[in-house]
Amino acid sequence: MKSSSNSGLVYSTESGRMCPVCRQPASACACKTKPAVKGDGVVRVSLQTKGRGGKSVTIVKGLALDATALAQLGKQLRTACGSGGTVKDGVIEVQGDHCDLVLETLRKLGHQPKRAGG
Repeated sequence: MKSSSNSGLVYSTESGRMCPVCRQPASACACKTKPAVKGDGVVRVSLQTKGRGGKSVTIVKGLALDATALAQLGKQLRTACGSGGTVKDGVIEVQGDHCDLVLETLRKLGHQPKRAGG
């Protein structure tokens, strides 16, 4: 078996996730590497039904926020719409057709959203 310079411990049952840079447990990471913020700063709100069994979902993309701020904003949007949803891969998904309400809420929070799609 060949040894690679990239290989290393990724997960340990003793301490959980490991930092790929300093090889310490993620909770005690010495380098404190944080994932890059996803998004280009142009906030796009669209409606999507493809691959969801005919159910509609309001999608918010392009927010230049870190993971915790994005999760908090997702919760605010879901609360304003009175529906469920999720935040994954830098995208906020709100169940149902709430594009107008999401646009209005984002404007109140200081963002400049645009309606994307149809």
